[in-house]
Amino acid sequence: MKPYVVAAVDDIPPGTRQIVTVKGRQIGIFNLDGSYYALQNLCPHQGAPVCLGHVDGTNLPSRPNEYCWSRQSVILGCPWHSWEFELASGQALFEPQIRLKTFKIEAIGSNIVIYL
Repeated sequence: MKPYVVAAVDDIPPGTRQIVTVKGRQIGIFNLDGSYYALQNLCPHQGAPVCLGHVDGTNLPSRPNEYCWSRQSVILGCPWHSWEFELASGQALFEPQIRLKTFKIEAIGSNIVIYL
């Protein structure tokens, strides 16, 4: 894997994201409390720009008419059809075999580096 500097650490403060293009791929970079996640900006459902979706929590399985909200700020919802994915792994919440492509990413000094 080859490293690519994609942004400065100051460009993506905690709680924000940035979409970058590396070697022709659009990749969403998310900073959650100083931890960086990188996912391909392509929903497996219908090709939506998934990294433009909302970062929030999700409803857990529960009894009828009961809603248990959990996993705040670690779930990415597709902007087109609300498919939900874990930011850390890219795994779809509804089907473990479906996942977004993820990339290794880290902060090195003042730079954010992604590996492709």
